Amino acid sequence: MAEGDDEGRIKQKLIETKQKWARDGRLLTGMPDEGHVQRLPPGQREVKNWPVLDLGLQPDIDKGDWRLAVDGLVELPATLSYEQFLALPQTETVSDIHCVTQWSRYDNHWKGVAARDLIALVRPKAEAQHVIFHSYDGYTTNVARDVFDADDVIVAYQWEGQPLTREHGGPVRIVIPRFYFWKSAKWVKRIEFSRDDKPGFWEVRGYHNVGDPWKEERYS
Repeated sequence: MAEGDDEGRIKQKLIETKQKWARDGRLLTGMPDEGHVQRLPPGQREVKNWPVLDLGLQPDIDKGDWRLAVDGLVELPATLSYEQFLALPQTETVSDIHCVTQWSRYDNHWKGVAARDLIALVRPKAEAQHVIFHSYDGYTTNVARDVFDADDVIVAYQWEGQPLTREHGGPVRIVIPRFYFWKSAKWVKRIEFSRDDKPGFWEVRGYHNVGDPWKEERYS
């Protein structure tokens, strides 16, 4: 059996499993924390490690070949090489990770470019109220523009003082701490500003279009 066939079967099995979770409402507690009173969202458990979750395919992208397009409904579309990305204003943040598969990891140290600095660079048009992330493995996910424009959102290339590893989305990934981590696209290659919402890979397979952990927005 060819290696590509194996990868395809693994990916399809993972997709079918998670679609079943969505249909069954797996992990839902029915006890949302609307006021974000607790640090740990409902149904989550704290872990000390960082579990690896993907679709069975981890693109191997050389930093010399990596490009990030920031475009769509913007005044100044840009395509950045890795060196140009590093030349932008740098930001360091500390935030928690909340994965829809029920684990959370506290106090992750990130370094990268703040989303707000990318927004200032390309100047999205007023009608661009949605942001779509596109990844090198074909994955997409969507957020509202104001979600991407939050002060804790970062396009990261370092975690805990080290370059992001391939399995965790390196060389560069999105980090949106206040939402389930499937919204934080790995291996990002394009940030598209759009007039229309465009539900992504998991959103069209039964996952919630927003994904607020404290509201338990795991599934649609």
